[in-house]
Amino acid sequence: MDVLVSGSTGLVGTALGESLERDGHRVRRLRRGSATGGDVAWDPARGEIDAGSLEGLDAVVHLAGEGIGEHRWTDAQKRAIRDSRVQGTALLARALAGRSRRPAVLVSGSAVGYYGKDRGDEVLTEESGPGSDFLAEVCVAWETATAPASDAGIRVACVRSGVVVSGRGGTLPKMLRPFRLGLGGKQGPGTQYMSWISIDDEVGAIRHLIDDGSLSGAVNLTAPSPVTNAEFAATLGRVLHRPTVLPTPLLALRAVYGRELVDTLLLGSQRVVPAKLTAGAYAFAHPDLETALRAAIG
Repeated sequence: MDVLVSGSTGLVGTALGESLERDGHRVRRLRRGSATGGDVAWDPARGEIDAGSLEGLDAVVHLAGEGIGEHRWTDAQKRAIRDSRVQGTALLARALAGRSRRPAVLVSGSAVGYYGKDRGDEVLTEESGPGSDFLAEVCVAWETATAPASDAGIRVACVRSGVVVSGRGGTLPKMLRPFRLGLGGKQGPGTQYMSWISIDDEVGAIRHLIDDGSLSGAVNLTAPSPVTNAEFAATLGRVLHRPTVLPTPLLALRAVYGRELVDTLLLGSQRVVPAKLTAGAYAFAHPDLETALRAAIG
């Protein structure tokens, strides 16, 4: 296949590109500025894309977007988070819709933040409604921006990803140092649910969506066994053979990143299950957290 990937230098995009290329597929990357070697140039902030280079693709995986956890959520940072997703997705969807030889499928990023931060222990499937906080509103607009592609007959799957468990980037490496020192523990009450997925299953599920023509719309990319924050901490401690009795000092994190970011990302609760993947017979490589953590760390 000829597959275009945006966000190709990120954690998931890098792993996906490597997986596709190992199996002999051609991976083309959507890049800001000039592009060479079959890659495609774009500038989503300026609404520019080399649309002619999109002709004849087999599949597109769109993962680009400003990181949500790196900086305090000022008004400017919130605009960057939203605009990088919504404007970029709309630009790409319109460009793909305008091709005479369109790709069969667009797999476009989203997140479990769609469901909102205050869902408690409610079991959430793809049929569950959205939340009303900042990230939920971003995800709703992000998914809606794919409409030009689906209206043009392209099969669109919006992947609502959970916390990706990987030793190469994302959340886990930031947690390892305090946990290895015996200073790790639950965040806040620990009763809030964390919906997670291993990097192998994140990549595997995206490839499953490319191949399975019956799957479209919202698709939860999470493991079938979400855990509470306290369970996550205890499992990581067990894998590392370290105690997990000290809670994370949230005051220090709030001082650096702001209350809204910390409370949303660390204290929000989303108990998300992958109903469509399970019904579509996707076989998880790491269905439980301990095997995922051992694979990521080991």
